[in-house]
Amino acid sequence: MYLIGLTGGIASGKSVVAQRLEEHGAIRIDADQLAREVVEPGTSALAAIAERFGPSVIRSDGSLDRAALGSIVFSDERARLDLNGITHPAVGALGKKRMADAAAADPHAIVVYDVPLLVEASAQADYYRFDLIVVVDAAPETRIERMVELRGMSREDAARRINSQSSAEERLAIADVVIDSDGSLDETLRQADELWETVRLRA
Repeated sequence: MYLIGLTGGIASGKSVVAQRLEEHGAIRIDADQLAREVVEPGTSALAAIAERFGPSVIRSDGSLDRAALGSIVFSDERARLDLNGITHPAVGALGKKRMADAAAADPHAIVVYDVPLLVEASAQADYYRFDLIVVVDAAPETRIERMVELRGMSREDAARRINSQSSAEERLAIADVVIDSDGSLDETLRQADELWETVRLRA
């Protein structure tokens, strides 16, 4: 198995690159999807969240109220760190299992672990041994414009989301490869295609 860690800040274009690699034949493991699975009703992570943040973040059907939780953690650094302390280990363990499953099915698989918070979850280095770390990068103003236009967020909310994540400098410091997504979609996809050819030869 050849394991790629793919990361980038919110609205950086990371998902576009991940989807392109998947189209080429990579097995994509989406950390955001794992994060949803580990807080499903009945999980220990959801119970820990309810204990830490109170009943207001749990819906009447027992599921997590993401909007309510988000309004707390994106404006309170301590709360955000506490949430990460609950969810990151659970996501890490599930991600490790999915990677092992992929390797068992195909020892030569190219696996892309699509993870926005790779820097923040650096403790997961104990779980993963990446062969390559790819960072998708775009200027903060570009990302804010994308969130306003594509997600309907206010500029203030968009800026707050960006500031709640690690800095571009912190992400770039761990990068083996950087994909610049400030340009057109075609330019970003061309870089993803070049990355695939490089990885395919290495793998």
